[in-house]
Order: sequence, then structure tokens, then C-alpha cells
Amino acid sequence: MEKPILDPTDHQGGKAFGMLMEEREKILEGINEEFRNDDTYKDIEDLEEKLTQYKEKFLEFDLDTSGDINFMSLKRMLEKLGSAKTHKELLKIVAEVDTTGSGTISYREFLWMMLGGKKCILRLILFFESVGQEPQKQKGVAPPRTLDSLP
Repeated sequence: MEKPILDPTDHQGGKAFGMLMEEREKILEGINEEFRNDDTYKDIEDLEEKLTQYKEKFLEFDLDTSGDINFMSLKRMLEKLGSAKTHKELLKIVAEVDTTGSGTISYREFLWMMLGGKKCILRLILFFESVGQEPQKQKGVAPPRTLDSLP
């Protein structure tokens, strides 16, 4: 029996992987469309831009291409963002966001978390991920200064 072409456990890459990624993007875009048409979210500022950013972030951290962020994907995501958590903390975060009891975070749950009013630690970490980063240091020769430009 042959595996279907869009099997998320088939990690061979190439054309099949490209087709899988296109299919996943279409599915996530369909969910984005549901949120765009939902009156609950119509008053959110820059909704279109936020949905695009959230889709990219979700695709970046769905490491096993299953369509959900599982425990290990969440662990790696938070480590990459410089906010590593213990096993217990990760379980709590998943439980906070997971509304279906699947033990994973689906894209729909991810959007509910990011766009909803409920505060949870994952939302805060993702929202403030750039706050803790140091600004890039300027490289090269310093620009010429005048007495007027001094503080």
C-alpha cells in the first residue's frame, strides 16, 4: 500500500514536501478567512496584517508539519525566543491554549489565543519577543559629528 502524497510523516522533501506546504498554507489561509469574516474580530486593528504574521509564525514553529504545534515544537519555539521553560511550564502553556484536549495547539487555537482577550503566557512571550533583544550595533566608521549634534 502506497503512502498518500500529502502525508505529513513523509519527510522526503522535494516536490512532495512543496505540495504539502502549499496544501497547509491553503488550509491556514481558509482559517484566516473564517476569522476575517467573524464579527467578533472585525474591530481588531490591522487584522489582515496580524493574520499574515501569525500564519508565518505558526508555519515556522510547526516543526513536524502536522498542522499543530506539539510539545517539542513549543519547547523549541520558546528556546529560540530566549524564553526556555520547564516541562511543567510547557504542559501548563499547552493546557492554557488547547481547547480540544488534544495536547497540541492547532492553528485555530493559536489564533484564538493571539486575537482573543484572554491573557496567557505564550501570547505574552510572542507579543514581547522583540523587547528583550539588544539593538544591533552599528558597524564601520562612525559618522562625522558636529558640536550641534552633541547632547
